[in-house]
Amino acid sequence: MQIAIEKVMYAYTLIAHLTPHEAKATRDRLAAHLAGMEADENVLAVEGMRYLRGADRVAKRRKARTSL
Repeated sequence: MQIAIEKVMYAYTLIAHLTPHEAKATRDRLAAHLAGMEADENVLAVEGMRYLRGADRVAKRRKARTSL
């Protein structure tokens, strides 16, 4: 799970400018969210990005695609 967290934090900090305190808080939230999930590192990384980006962003994007 640690590799997935590192991948997600690397990618997320490229799109969100976080202070060191915010980065630590985000890492802790992400670790808590992924704790107990059974999957390979890539699946966990995708789930982690989904979690940090927010479910509402994914829903809005899907809604926009279906309305075309």
